[in-house]
Amino acid sequence: MTKSHDLPIRVYYEDTDAGGVMYHASHIRFCERGRTEFLRELGFQNSGLFKKHGLLFVVRHLSADYRMPAFLDDMLSLTTYVLSTKNTSFVMRQTLKRDKNTLFEMDVVIACISKEGKPVKIPLEILSLLKD
Repeated sequence: MTKSHDLPIRVYYEDTDAGGVMYHASHIRFCERGRTEFLRELGFQNSGLFKKHGLLFVVRHLSADYRMPAFLDDMLSLTTYVLSTKNTSFVMRQTLKRDKNTLFEMDVVIACISKEGKPVKIPLEILSLLKD
């Protein structure tokens, strides 16, 4: 069974445009929070990755599909899980829903880099957690 993380999200005024529709960049911001909480649930934090290993996880590529709008005061659920892993990167899928309706879906490639910005292998202890 693929590990996943669900993050409840309330759409606040700050997340919307003048018409009360969730602004497109808010989806990306919420997804960043979802990825961070997913990794935290696995037992590590982005700050700890740098302190312990001198590595960073960065977004290399993302592909987003906006299907339906979200609105001010909506209660949403963001599900995050790993689609695939490689030695130096992994792909996550994130789905934002209101009830059972999918509003937004994004695939994001996360690369592992050194403090110099060079691609490096993901430590095995982390890679094994991502693969489980």
